[in-house]
Amino acid sequence: MTLPEDFIKQTRAFMDDDTWLKLRQGLDGEAPVSIRLNPLKCRYGGVEVEGCCGGVPWCADGRYLSARPNFTFDPMLHAGLYYVQEASSMFLDTVLRQYAGGRPVMMLDLCAAPGGKSGVARAALAEGSLLVSNEPVRARAQVLAENMAKLGHEDVIVTNNYAQDISRSGLEFDVVLADVPCSGEGMFRKDPGAVSEWSLQNVEKCWRLQREIVADVWPCLRDGGLFIYSTCTFNTKEDEENVQHICYELGADVLAVDTGGDWGLTGSLLDGFNAPVYRFLPGVARGEGLFMAVMRKHGETPQSDNLPKTKKAKKERRQGGKDSGANPCTAWLKEPDRFDTVTLGGALTAIPKAWRGAFDTAARRLNVLSAGVRLGEVKGKDVVPSQALALSRVLAPSAFPAAGLDYAQAIAYLRKEAVALPAGTPRGYVIVTYKGAPLGFEKNIGNRANNLYPAEWKIKSTHTPEGDNEVIKAPPQPSQREGA
Repeated sequence: MTLPEDFIKQTRAFMDDDTWLKLRQGLDGEAPVSIRLNPLKCRYGGVEVEGCCGGVPWCADGRYLSARPNFTFDPMLHAGLYYVQEASSMFLDTVLRQYAGGRPVMMLDLCAAPGGKSGVARAALAEGSLLVSNEPVRARAQVLAENMAKLGHEDVIVTNNYAQDISRSGLEFDVVLADVPCSGEGMFRKDPGAVSEWSLQNVEKCWRLQREIVADVWPCLRDGGLFIYSTCTFNTKEDEENVQHICYELGADVLAVDTGGDWGLTGSLLDGFNAPVYRFLPGVARGEGLFMAVMRKHGETPQSDNLPKTKKAKKERRQGGKDSGANPCTAWLKEPDRFDTVTLGGALTAIPKAWRGAFDTAARRLNVLSAGVRLGEVKGKDVVPSQALALSRVLAPSAFPAAGLDYAQAIAYLRKEAVALPAGTPRGYVIVTYKGAPLGFEKNIGNRANNLYPAEWKIKSTHTPEGDNEVIKAPPQPSQREGA
């Protein structure tokens, strides 16, 4: 890899010769391949990962693979059983389980697309927690919404806003993750374009922008709240110097994270700054470039319930999400009494009552793309069930009849091609599954079945590689509707 001379000079200025040599050699090596199993859908006892060459030590759900398969053609990826994710970013799991796993919290993932860290967060947070997963760039926010739907957890709101909009909304969070835009030095090995786009001027632009973003979001972090700052870059201007700025100018203390074994982590590289920070360097750690620091905002942590249930929240309900009243579609859900039904983006949506106040505030003051469980769209007297419902962990087992597909049929379905259902399949809406994992809906009208897979999600490639391309090898598991 040919590196910019300015990058070499800058990096060698804060890195000793031994560390630089390891990094330089690492950047010329192959990037490791890793996935994170979705604990909401994967049964570890029956799961064998094809090509697995070890677990990710800082995340129990992470697995390294010996080679990169053609993930696109694995139905289990589309069903949300796992997510293709760079191993270093899974370090968030260790952080959250140490500092935010004991009780339900409200968490904001500020710059969340495409959704890897939000998936880690939702798996690590205690049940009853609410995750607001936000992305300011509209096109990226749509990808985020898709990936969070595949995750299948109901306690998530996906928004498309800037940091200052969220701070003005009135929502307050116990945990804020700011994985801020950066100069992308940690992406050099993965993305050759990151090398050509790098410049000292961009580093200067990035560290200033990062401080602006943090300052904008800081007011919505509760006193005593947890602030997690991360970048995918190496330099101290965007990393340690910004952590110093947050601590001294905004008021926070840096927290140490319990790490185990030889994970290859690199600490502070800034002279005179000895606070615990965590840097993953290619060639030193088994992953791509990542920097992370964990801070506690000054002030006492409130012990009261953090989900809005005040008179103000009741007012927001009237002005926010529009109630749809009693709706038979809630019978599609396990424990339907846990949910209110609202109309969001033209679709019937089930919102857990536990955080209805937070949703109403968000619906009134933010651009909410999805929340809770999208049930379906009203078409005349019919309600067409949504893809998110098919992938949700709270879909009731008996809500719809199911039809199992073989591998070729599953790929055809994911291409949004016509797929014939087995003889005797009841008419109406049918969940199609692959090895027990729901893929989506078809509508059986007798002589044919209409494929309801979202057009924007479909596999666009017409080529199918040889073999079944499955990453997860497991005996057939019962589908959701059969009691999984």
